[in-house]
Amino acid sequence: MTEILFYHLTESRLEQALPPLLEKSLERGWRVVVQALDDARRDALDTVLWTYSDDSFLPHGLDTEVHADRQPIVLTAGQAEAVNDATVRFMVDGASPPDLSGYERVVFMFDGHDDRQLATARDQWRRLKSEGHALTYWQQGPGGRWQKKA
Repeated sequence: MTEILFYHLTESRLEQALPPLLEKSLERGWRVVVQALDDARRDALDTVLWTYSDDSFLPHGLDTEVHADRQPIVLTAGQAEAVNDATVRFMVDGASPPDLSGYERVVFMFDGHDDRQLATARDQWRRLKSEGHALTYWQQGPGGRWQKKA
């Protein structure tokens, strides 16, 4: 069964929290898709991944690009299956997930200061729990470190 994690952002914004998690995913040899709420947000995250660090970048592409299937990280705004055969899917900003059965791990990241994202995350938690998935909940503590809460 798919491992499902909820990451509750309370100390930083997605733009600061997502790149380190993607770096860890690549270190583990995982292929990843990041699903944003819409094309504008997907494109903004594309810029973040190129510029988040002065001495590094995350190799990635958009699902609309010609060679997206070769990318270790693909950004999308749609629910289609990952063109890069990803086994990990990050859901951000309250995006609605596709069928999750093809993934080893799915990570829902949501902003704790955004009421809409909080409500969406709670709805997704209830739905996935009722479907029998094993869920874990992580919240940022002081300094932005992740703490397992459930």
